[in-house]
Amino acid sequence: MNHSISNLSSSSSSSLWFNSTCTIFSFIFFTFTFSFSLFSLSIFILRLKLWCKCSTCQTFLTSSWSKDFNNLCDWYTHLLSKSPTGTIHIHILGNIITADPKNVEHILKTKFENYPKGKPFSILLGDLLGKGIFNVDGDSWKFQRKMASLELGSVSIRMHAFNIVKSEIQTRLIPLLNSVSGQVLDLQDVFRRFSFDNICKFSFGFDPSCLELSLPMPASEFAEAFDLASKLSAQRGLSPSSLIWKVKRVLNLGSEKELKSAIKMVDQFAQRMINQRRELGFSDKSDLLSRFMTMIDDDKYLRDIVVSFLLAGRDTVASGLTSFFWLLSQNPKVEFAIRDELEKVTAGFSPSDDQDFVMFDQMREMHYLHAALCESLRLFPPVQFDSKFAQHDDVLPDFTFVRKGTRVTYHPYAMGRMERVWGPDCLEFKPERWLKNGRYVPENPYKYPVFQAGLRVCLGKEMALVEMKCVALAIIKRFNIQVADPNQAPKFAPGLTATVRGGLPVLVQRRKA
Repeated sequence: MNHSISNLSSSSSSSLWFNSTCTIFSFIFFTFTFSFSLFSLSIFILRLKLWCKCSTCQTFLTSSWSKDFNNLCDWYTHLLSKSPTGTIHIHILGNIITADPKNVEHILKTKFENYPKGKPFSILLGDLLGKGIFNVDGDSWKFQRKMASLELGSVSIRMHAFNIVKSEIQTRLIPLLNSVSGQVLDLQDVFRRFSFDNICKFSFGFDPSCLELSLPMPASEFAEAFDLASKLSAQRGLSPSSLIWKVKRVLNLGSEKELKSAIKMVDQFAQRMINQRRELGFSDKSDLLSRFMTMIDDDKYLRDIVVSFLLAGRDTVASGLTSFFWLLSQNPKVEFAIRDELEKVTAGFSPSDDQDFVMFDQMREMHYLHAALCESLRLFPPVQFDSKFAQHDDVLPDFTFVRKGTRVTYHPYAMGRMERVWGPDCLEFKPERWLKNGRYVPENPYKYPVFQAGLRVCLGKEMALVEMKCVALAIIKRFNIQVADPNQAPKFAPGLTATVRGGLPVLVQRRKA
């Protein structure tokens, strides 16, 4: 009995000693972790140079630019236009921003290897895009680029994309606009639904039916989750320190909790699509997922690749079309010129003929339409800026010194508004600047990096332009579109692509035959 009590006492003492040791260790570990976090934060703040007293940094920090400008991109445009070199430095962000075409060529072509997307960008969008083509560098990017180039460059995939767009226009877009003739609706919302239906069919072979006559709210659970994930991922970049959103992510708080939930829904949907393809077979399918599944077995990698294309194909087209119709409302002569060109190119033009659809070969002859779209994208690029991170010290052609690790941004939105780049009429919507003897003449891609340029030039450029042309012609041919408040300049919501805050309310009127 005494022996048992002695053992129990000894065991109890050992337990108390162990618990005490664990408590002390936990306290030391917590203290070290907390101290290290404070040290890291201090270093980060010092690197940000938050004490910078220059007028530009103070204006950015206080957001006082908003007193004179509707959008941050307009303030950047103002600063770049006043800069002798067309380049500025936002010290507190460690960001060099340029609107000089020679600098753009240097970044995207001459010193391409020195200016990758970089880890800061990859981490920012990593939860949503994973290792997709728009979020990687090096061998992974080269592999996906080569694979995507082979697929998107084929005639069969382009005709498949064209037929999807044609079907969506004839069975949904035109019937919807007919049903609301004489009424006001949000055209941006219509374009976002239209482009989401198209890109889902093209990427997954799945129809989310966002553009039904009833305009369901939300458009679809997947669309809502995808939009929220895109929006919240972009908002990470607006945080004064990445440490803030990273801590929120670890603690599963606020916007990071919402983002995690939205991405989970995107992941579940993508996995469901992949599983269906494996069960039903994919060798005879035309969508991107099926095509990529013939070359890739890794489900996570497949998910990342297809979600990246989903992001690129959805918001950019909707953004471009929204800006285009806003500009047409300001410039009715351009709309009349497009209709005139349409009459000449197509036989038997009739606004009442809903089944008549402009074919691919006919669109190739419409130089003025192509010029009008390029001009619209010059003034309102869907992706307003793009950033890289310098791997090594460098000097730009305008003699701006770039320190290793610096974020370097070229700004297509600002470039389209630079008098030194586009001349004294740079703020005018003037399709004629793209025409010579009535035929479209392309510009230097480094002067017009709307679709990027060099080795990273957009592979979906031609398909995006064809989709925009199809929609523009279908609407211009059959309807008159009047923007509800044509004097209100677009105000953009924060995001990966340019989205007009509050949408684009328009009055839709059926044209008379």
